[in-house]
Amino acid sequence: MRHIIVLDADPMTRTTLAEHLADDAFRVTGLDDMTALERILAGQRVDALVIDVNSDEDFDTVRYLAERTSAPIIILSHSRLQEDDKVRGLEAGAADYIAKPLACREFLARLRVAMRGKRTIRVDRDIRSYAFAGTTLWVRQRNLCRPGAVDVKLTAAEFNLFVAFLQAPRQILSREQLLTASRVHAQEINDRSLDALILRLRRKIEIDPVNPQLIRTVRGAGYRLESDVVIDDRPRRRF
Repeated sequence: MRHIIVLDADPMTRTTLAEHLADDAFRVTGLDDMTALERILAGQRVDALVIDVNSDEDFDTVRYLAERTSAPIIILSHSRLQEDDKVRGLEAGAADYIAKPLACREFLARLRVAMRGKRTIRVDRDIRSYAFAGTTLWVRQRNLCRPGAVDVKLTAAEFNLFVAFLQAPRQILSREQLLTASRVHAQEINDRSLDALILRLRRKIEIDPVNPQLIRTVRGAGYRLESDVVIDDRPRRRF
């Protein structure tokens, strides 16, 4: 049975979602406290997170959780419904952004889509790292390491997007492919979200983000990683 966490201060929302999800054979844990959520993430399997967002601090919470779990995050909100808020939530690592009050059938459908897309980019567990242009991306830690520089942590969306490039070096990837890879909900907002995500990634991997040499724009076609890539994919031991 799939386990869904609902983090919402409103007990009515928690109860409503729990009832509808339980009817659809999901196990639901309703919470209003981050400390309890972190305890669950540390010791239990979680298949999706549903989080109420109504303040700037809530966006920080989404970003924090996206860096610590691969479970898709769905944002709920009744007050932060402008396009810029949606862009901000998706850039923070959310898989979807849904307005309150909820239409429960639509919510269930979008939850299933988010969980299906959870492994759009399949990272083989035997792949330990990707090496490119004097830099190494360590898969488990999602860290970029460059000699003589401070390690850089990637968010879940940045990591998924960059793995798409690393798995197809020197190939043009379309905007649609990259939107899917980074788990940005293409029908929810326009392509500004992808442009913002590319910009953030360039700031972390390029020597000069204003004049990018690694992730190059191919006008009218998409983007391309201009580097060879060495994959450390040592086989798993067999006993």
